[in-house]
This record gives sequence, C-alpha cells and structure tokens, in this order.
Amino acid sequence: MPRKARIVVPNTPHHIIQRGHNRQTVYTSDEDYQYYLETLWEWKEKLNCRLYSYCLMTNHVHLIIEPGDDVTSLGKLMKRLAGRQTRYVNALEKRTGSLWEGRFKSHPIQTDQYLITCCRYVELNPVRAKMVSAAEDYPWSSHRAKVGLNDNRKVDEDSCYRALGENVMQRQVHYKALVNTDISGAELKSIREAAQYGHPYGSQRFKDEIEQKLGERLTLQKRGRPRKLSILGVTA
Repeated sequence: MPRKARIVVPNTPHHIIQRGHNRQTVYTSDEDYQYYLETLWEWKEKLNCRLYSYCLMTNHVHLIIEPGDDVTSLGKLMKRLAGRQTRYVNALEKRTGSLWEGRFKSHPIQTDQYLITCCRYVELNPVRAKMVSAAEDYPWSSHRAKVGLNDNRKVDEDSCYRALGENVMQRQVHYKALVNTDISGAELKSIREAAQYGHPYGSQRFKDEIEQKLGERLTLQKRGRPRKLSILGVTA
C-alpha cells in the first residue's frame, strides 16, 4: 500500500509526533534528553525553522515547529534528530537497529487559539500521564522556558504567545495561567484526530487556505472507521 503523503505548509506551525520503535523507551537518562535537545536547538537554527513548543516523553516526542519558506526543512530536521539520537544510543548501548518508528506524524496548525491550545496540549503531556502534578515540574518540555523558569532563548515566541502581554513578564504570567486551565474534551479529541490522520487543526477557512496554497483539494474519504485523508499536499 503506498504511503500517505504528508501535508507541509510553508511558514505555518506543525505539530509533530515521533515514537520509539515498538513504543520502546527512547530516553533512559538526563544525558539522553539533553543530547536530543542540543541537536534540536542546533539544527532548527541551521535549517531556519522556528521552535514554539516541545515535550520529550520517555518513549515519544512532541514538537511544534514552523519550517519557514522551505517545506523540506521539516523532514530534514526530523531526519537529523532521529539519526543522531539513534547513533548516540546505539553507541552507548552497543546495539544496532532503529530507535524510532519509521515515520513521524505531523499536521499543520492554525495560529491564534488553535496554536496556543496545541502548545498547551504538548506541554501538559506529563501531567496527563501523571508523571508530575504541574507542567512547570517537568524538566524536558518548553513550558519552564515559556513561564520564565529556564533560559528561553532556545524557544521562539510565536505571534499568539507575544499577544498575551506587552512585556516578557506579562506573557509568562498569562501563559502559565492558560496552561493551568483544563483543555476541553472536544479540543483534546480534535488535536488527537489531527495528529493521528495528518489533517490540519484549525477552522474550515484555514483548511480552505491550505488547499489554495497547495493547489490541491483536500478531501476526507470515509472508509468505515477511522477517517483518512485521501488526497494530501506535499512531501513524502
């Protein structure tokens, strides 16, 4: 069966998920997490991508990345991250083989409330998993940087985050309050469906605009359950 094409839209944030092979543990020490982050910070700069949110869980990764003008940057970044981490772990553990599932999942996100909600979703993963009681207690996500508890120079400010206040302190306080507000069940369902099937997360107008940018008709074809995108945009 041919692989489903992936929608990548220039200058638009994308929610990315990559899981360990067979859902195996990817990070077993602080050094493992830090190595991945250093690669992420280095190569998002080299490829002119913007990093809005991230969360490294024990067996998977959530990222929100904007690729800029070159849509191939997203795939290049993920290839570099996966390859470097695999070589690093294999050398440490004297093993061979893949550390990750074959393909990462991604979907474009509309800005405004959709992007803010998706960032909250990403940074609340450890809370939903009952690993910590509050997002600021988890060391391996962007949340601590965005609320002023860590160096925030590695995380880019999107327009939605900047709109939360007139200065850095106001934005940090308002963002923390937003993240501590529950995400509704409907919002959780929408994000998870978008992530699972690779379709845009946003309004109908946003989806129409993507169709215009890509010059393709995006259709949801129903083949029983679940729904799948039958015609997609660009990149493999």
